[in-house]
Amino acid sequence: MKGQPAAGATAAAAGCTGPSMHRRHLLSGATAAPLLLPAARAIGSAPEPAFRFAFVTDCHIQPELMAAEGCRSCFRAVARGCYDFVIQGGDHVYDALEVDRARANRLMDLYVETEQAIGLKVHHVIGNHDCFGIFRKSGVAPSAPDYGKQYYIERFGPTYYAFDHKGVHFVVLDSIGLTPDRSYEGRIDAAQLAWLARDLAAQPAGRRIIVATHIPLVTALSIYEPEEWTRTPHNWTNIANARDVLRILRPYNVIAVLQGHSHVVETVMLNGVPFITGGAVSGNWWQGSFLGTAEGYMDITVDGDRVTASYRDYGFRTVDRHDVVI
Repeated sequence: MKGQPAAGATAAAAGCTGPSMHRRHLLSGATAAPLLLPAARAIGSAPEPAFRFAFVTDCHIQPELMAAEGCRSCFRAVARGCYDFVIQGGDHVYDALEVDRARANRLMDLYVETEQAIGLKVHHVIGNHDCFGIFRKSGVAPSAPDYGKQYYIERFGPTYYAFDHKGVHFVVLDSIGLTPDRSYEGRIDAAQLAWLARDLAAQPAGRRIIVATHIPLVTALSIYEPEEWTRTPHNWTNIANARDVLRILRPYNVIAVLQGHSHVVETVMLNGVPFITGGAVSGNWWQGSFLGTAEGYMDITVDGDRVTASYRDYGFRTVDRHDVVI
């Protein structure tokens, strides 16, 4: 299953006719990240149509804490939203890193079943919690056939890839670097860097580019993250070799970078590009809000070179609330 539309649940069937048709409650802390850059177009060609999609990240589905009910509620809200498609920003489950195979498979089966409520094409991004058996606590041997990223690949396909939609080239990155000591860090490996350079070089001049990654490329999180997050064996906060990625992206018409992982809503502007961190469907791992960000997802509009992102609350209220504040 790779997020194919469910019968009768497409945006057209819902009566969607444009990017601003559906209204929904916005959080008071909603983020909007517009960007205007010159794009090359053939003389006399018609402008590309505006469109909307949802960036739905850090679902962390589990049988406990009403997480499945919360995910389903979010996905149903997305299905009503008149979106062209969905990008799932990683961390589908909670958690495959340190559990045995039976638990990991139960979690992923629950996610795949619940995602059907979206009824739209879903493009998936691998998250750190989507890698199976990495932590020694899992008891899983590295020789297991579904160890690590294979667990994700068997459900969703390649961990990095690209696709095109209405004149925009989307690049999905694998930001999870698995380490020899059975941990992980934020990293884009050498093979992927080479692929990225080739992929972007093959695009027409001026083509609009949107990048999606789980672990952020650019973030201010290290300034305000919980102190215990600073005591990890590797850099879990951001992509350690982000400069290598940014150098490749720099010559191109990148109009936005979408990021997950940190469960906060944040936009950092760098060289005119908005690096938009998309909050979390799960909020504080299904226990309230995290650093001021409640449970939600990103509504993204692309209109020419203008990208606007708004964080949407879908109305979930946990039974066991433990908000995390700075």
